[in-house]
Amino acid sequence: MSLTPERKTYLDGLCKKFRRDVIDTLYAAQTGHPGGSLSVCEILTALYFEKARVDPADPNKPDRDRVVLCKGHAAPMLYRVLAEKGFFPVEEMKTLRRLNTRLQGHPSTKHTPGVDLSTGPLGAGLSAALGMALGLRLSKTDARVYAILGDGDVNEGTVWEACMSAAKFKADNLIAIYDRNEVQLDGKSADIMPQGDMNAKFAAFGWRTLSCDGHDLGALCDAIDLVNAQPDGRPVVILAATVKGKGVSFMEGQNTWHGKAIGEADYKRAVAELGGN
Repeated sequence: MSLTPERKTYLDGLCKKFRRDVIDTLYAAQTGHPGGSLSVCEILTALYFEKARVDPADPNKPDRDRVVLCKGHAAPMLYRVLAEKGFFPVEEMKTLRRLNTRLQGHPSTKHTPGVDLSTGPLGAGLSAALGMALGLRLSKTDARVYAILGDGDVNEGTVWEACMSAAKFKADNLIAIYDRNEVQLDGKSADIMPQGDMNAKFAAFGWRTLSCDGHDLGALCDAIDLVNAQPDGRPVVILAATVKGKGVSFMEGQNTWHGKAIGEADYKRAVAELGGN
């Protein structure tokens, strides 16, 4: 079901708030990853507020959908979305990366309500997500697993091993969403490891592929609805075109903002661009 204009306006407003709050949090912490957090905002919002079946009152509900943030460095945005959804108080964002916090630098399923898999080492998340999907199928539940990939992620060979296995076992309850901002830690993906036609590559591995604007909540929700309404025995990847550092002009498309601390002048400029005080 497509988003109504009113619902889309509401969710777009949430995303604007999430971006401001993440910048606030990272500035206060003087550590963390702004670029990838800003690029994945709409993807996480579409999942947690529209499409993934999750229950903050029962985070470990057996038949819930699973969301795996394979690009675990984008944890600040995941935490902000989880907090808004009600998994823990929004005020807890102030503890990001502090001693004894539940909000560690990368997601921890042991510590943080709503986190389905501890992630950080790139390349590991999709294999675990596939295991979850196959386990859910054995449990006779219609729950799905959503795995959010990043550009550095898909450089890893283990991702493509998982792709082969997912196709072999016909894991059509596994939906990967590729946050394709085309920038990673050390530079542009085209320079670090040229990826070529990713639609063709995933298709060659036996996956069903779709493409959309990863900052358009309506397009994201429509893509997820389409694959969930018409499973065909193939795992699915949605290639979501995004911008690293989306919403902050001087961060957009810049690998230097992958994990850089935000100084005072940059903080003030970023907040002004995002409509804050």
